[in-house]
Amino acid sequence: MTPNRLARQTVRLLTLALLSTATCCTAAAAPTVTLNATLTPEYLGQGTTISFGFNITNPANQTPPPLTNVEISYQVELAFALSELGLATCSTQKLEAFGVEGCPPNAVMGYGTALAEIPIGPSLASEAAEVTILRATNRSGHLALLIYVNAPTPISGQFVFPALLLPAKHPYGGRLDMAIPLITSFPQGPDVAVTQFHSTLGPLHLHYREQKQGHTIEYTPKGPPLPNRCPHGGFQFAATFAFQDGSHATASTKVPCPRDSSGR
Repeated sequence: MTPNRLARQTVRLLTLALLSTATCCTAAAAPTVTLNATLTPEYLGQGTTISFGFNITNPANQTPPPLTNVEISYQVELAFALSELGLATCSTQKLEAFGVEGCPPNAVMGYGTALAEIPIGPSLASEAAEVTILRATNRSGHLALLIYVNAPTPISGQFVFPALLLPAKHPYGGRLDMAIPLITSFPQGPDVAVTQFHSTLGPLHLHYREQKQGHTIEYTPKGPPLPNRCPHGGFQFAATFAFQDGSHATASTKVPCPRDSSGR
């Protein structure tokens, strides 16, 4: 082998070795995500509230990279048109200007909480927030949502990001697609890393209002109805997560079938 050919072969092998090492390290550093879900009440053929959430951890107890997108797929197609949810809509402009109080009560579709970590030097600061899901004007024929996040401390701020209820590939009947914006912790500081998120989507704790004969009446909407038959193995949920550094993670869970249509 000539010296030039030997040199080229050596460079090629070193390049392959570096690429292999980079691939290994990237995969090893991917965050770990756990998904949880419940249905309340879990009665077949009746309206329900979906509660869903996830926890994100990183190897070696490091702060995970900032989250940029979440897709949560659910097995049955939930008929939100029959749910009495989201009878009114709100806009990003109203939320940013007035908060949830500036929106009609009948636009609220769920409540939740979130937790984020902010690396400050060698230490970590935790940021807790309240979450409200509201109905927005449909987008491209799909039911659109707004996720309003109110973080009072230690870095006070209110944030709004969009979500869509979309069709899903078999065996799932639909999916919730949430686009998570990057949020800077402080000027020239790192972006906030979401580590926990939990929310409801349904009538649990909701109080809607309607006018009847000149009086305001409060009531609880029905919620999307569960099917009359439970899928084999229970109600399946799956999620995919995308992060700022290009890494991805997946998680799944299921809600067992009730014993019968009355929940006994």
